[in-house]
Amino acid sequence: MDPIVVIGAGLAGYTVIRELRKLDTATPITLVTSDAGDFYAKPALSNALAQGKSAAQLVTTPAEAMAAQFNITLLNHATVLGIDTTARTVTTTRGTLPYARLVLALGADPIRLNLSGDAADAVMSVNDLADYAAFRERLEQARHVAILGAGLIGCEFANDLAATGYRVTVIAPSAHPLANLLPEVAGQAMTQGLAEAGVYWIFGRRAVAASQRPRGGVELSLDDGGTIEADLVLSAVGLRPRTELARAAGIAVNRGIVVDAHLQTSAPEIYAIGDCAEIEGQVLPYVQPIMHAAKSLAKTLAGEATAVAFPPMPVVVKTPACPVATQPVRPEVEGVWHCEQTADGLRMVCAAPDSRLIGFALTGKRTTERMALAKQLAG
Repeated sequence: MDPIVVIGAGLAGYTVIRELRKLDTATPITLVTSDAGDFYAKPALSNALAQGKSAAQLVTTPAEAMAAQFNITLLNHATVLGIDTTARTVTTTRGTLPYARLVLALGADPIRLNLSGDAADAVMSVNDLADYAAFRERLEQARHVAILGAGLIGCEFANDLAATGYRVTVIAPSAHPLANLLPEVAGQAMTQGLAEAGVYWIFGRRAVAASQRPRGGVELSLDDGGTIEADLVLSAVGLRPRTELARAAGIAVNRGIVVDAHLQTSAPEIYAIGDCAEIEGQVLPYVQPIMHAAKSLAKTLAGEATAVAFPPMPVVVKTPACPVATQPVRPEVEGVWHCEQTADGLRMVCAAPDSRLIGFALTGKRTTERMALAKQLAG
């Protein structure tokens, strides 16, 4: 039977395999991953501290159990060296694999700021279990954590750290948190909610250097000449899709690995999904798009070509100090925001010129309205 090779043991890779096994229990599948291949929920990294979970406790299913459950060959601790799209082979540090169909579920890397200073390498990022384990170890000697970036991950870590007693300073070039997801009024509500939980915000500023302090810790220099002293610095300025492997194989890449609605790359029988993929011009690094895309790709791999069709997928931010749910409005779309503030939170809806609902932002208890609003968007 024609073998399928999946590269990447994150949510995208394992979900494709799970969905495919519902349709096809026999086709040989080999999963290649550079780590152990244990399954865990990556979004849990940013709120595990308040839940009292260590890196090891975040593993929900060990790699061996995943391999047995889905009847796959697991090639873990293996680095992929290259893809030959003509011979249809994948070369790894543990041998060369033939494929009939290949799935790239490579994920993304944290964007690293170009900081000067002798502590630039001490700035941490958390993108996987190993990163989180190292972060928790460093936290044991820290009281004050500076976070670079006020996007989704930065805000979730800020809430998690503040909720467990750490002093937290967030530094961001934007005017408010979640600037790519929320209108300003909703962003201000999040600013206030997390400030009340103990988060100190510095907006409109960038870190330009990180230097070792004589007494330990890091001194951050900002672009306005100011400085911030912290015991630990966490960078959360965004992710960059992993495209190098595809690029080297001659596969089209842009911001991510370019795929069509069937998740097909420019190379025959090679597909991409998850944080590494750019699906018809969009990079969607969230759980819901991965789940929808995996179901469609599984059908395609099983012989029924199926284009992915994304429904409205509200983004839920794990910040208990100020719960947020939002359906962002794309920048090129014209709309007018309407705001309603009650004791239960903020309700903002965006209407197109023809009065159609095209987006929303909810805070506090009003986040429970997200599914009803999503249905209106779908309609």
